[in-house]
Amino acid sequence: MTATPGGTAPLAGHPAARVGFGAMQLPRHADKERSVAVLRHAIDLGVNHVDTAEFYGFGYANDVIRRTLRDGDNVIVVSKVGADPDPDGPVPLKLAQRPEQLRASVEANLRSLGTDTIPLVNLRRTDGGPGVRATGDQLVDLDDQLAVMTALRDEGKIGAIGLSGVTLDVLQRALPAGIACVQNAYSLVARDDEKLLELCTAENIAWVPFFPLGGAFPGMPKVTDEPVVLETAARLGVTPAQIGLAWLLHHAPNVHLIPGTADLGHLDANIAAGAITFDAETLAALDAVPSRSSQISLG
Repeated sequence: MTATPGGTAPLAGHPAARVGFGAMQLPRHADKERSVAVLRHAIDLGVNHVDTAEFYGFGYANDVIRRTLRDGDNVIVVSKVGADPDPDGPVPLKLAQRPEQLRASVEANLRSLGTDTIPLVNLRRTDGGPGVRATGDQLVDLDDQLAVMTALRDEGKIGAIGLSGVTLDVLQRALPAGIACVQNAYSLVARDDEKLLELCTAENIAWVPFFPLGGAFPGMPKVTDEPVVLETAARLGVTPAQIGLAWLLHHAPNVHLIPGTADLGHLDANIAAGAITFDAETLAALDAVPSRSSQISLG
């Protein structure tokens, strides 16, 4: 058992294992008790950072977290706002960027998690990276959004504010509000946000990459297709996905991973990636993999 998978780094003022758990895939199980068993296994392996959202399975993931956590687990639950469930829409999500929608989303997360405070809530904007772009009344000024997020923090409903889907200039504008975390699409093969990561490192802001292996949408490159990744994995006796995750941990000290899975075997493999080490030559070879754009808009 690894006490702190991947080692420990600060997250919203808490010491967090650098390999966490993303709850997005838990709703794949119709059997909620099976989902509880997966999350419980992660916590028993030392994971104390769980990433979720009310719109993951329309409250399913949050309910699993509420059922799983026990007194003394000391798990840092991180949620996000900026989108709401839309089960009758063309896709099951809709943007919810307006201040009153952000507050309502935080309240919904509090209810489904069964808690009075969420340690960290990320504001999911649509400034950069793959995904939809805000239009119409969903084009909301950053200052208006930060005002309600700051108020929620002052009220004790959230412990810290994070940002997601942002550009360098947006983060720079947001810094005076006190930003604890940035979640952006980032991987070995999609490093558009390198300067943003450098700013986060300098400001002691946690960097939590989503799509850490690329390839989430058609046209996005995949880490596991890279020849040097495949060769390194074969030589070290691990999987290409583990190489992609381990590289992120080596790349910057403030990186936290939240790989998601509903499978116990994949969970064990993700946790094990935190123990992989690279010699200087291997790391240099991986660093030399060219970055390709992850800026894919879905509308």
